[in-house]
Amino acid sequence: MRARAARRWAGFVGALLLAACDLSGGFKGMAVDPPRDMPSFAFTRADGSTFTTAPEAGRPMVLFFGYTHCPDVCPTTLADWKRVRATLGAKANAVRFVFVTVDPDRDTPGVAERYARQYDAAFEGISGDAPTTSRILEAFGVAAAREPGTSTTGYLVSHSSQVFLVDSRGKLVALYPFGTGWDALASDLERLL
Repeated sequence: MRARAARRWAGFVGALLLAACDLSGGFKGMAVDPPRDMPSFAFTRADGSTFTTAPEAGRPMVLFFGYTHCPDVCPTTLADWKRVRATLGAKANAVRFVFVTVDPDRDTPGVAERYARQYDAAFEGISGDAPTTSRILEAFGVAAAREPGTSTTGYLVSHSSQVFLVDSRGKLVALYPFGTGWDALASDLERLL
């Protein structure tokens, strides 16, 4: 029942985002027009230091919401990000690639960090407490709901699968639905850098 409600909510949020998005503005992804100011969130890393989504001058941020036990969408997305970094070369060091877990019960800060960094050492894998996770999901219009799995996989988590591009001023400027070619994100980052 919760999974069905989460899918309905995701569809509603998706429709709202699509209404605010178009393919103009020079972006290869779905441009958010007008760009939306995004709130900042603070997370504690595995080493106890703080990671924040607050804007950093000259550093756009790419965010994806997933979980480490994901069988398909999450590994594909992070593999695509690795290709984006390779394409951008040295410019990629100015981009913050952030994997935010939607499953903080299993994905501790250390687990989320190791998962993201197995794809690239520059990727941030972050996990928050339940209230922080709920607030960032709501801010980005991301839906997530537990679903039964198997005795091998444990429970699964249905979740929104788009990538978000936030510019260095903290404005959401573009979305990339799952299946959008990684080269679209690379092109749009090149434009922002």
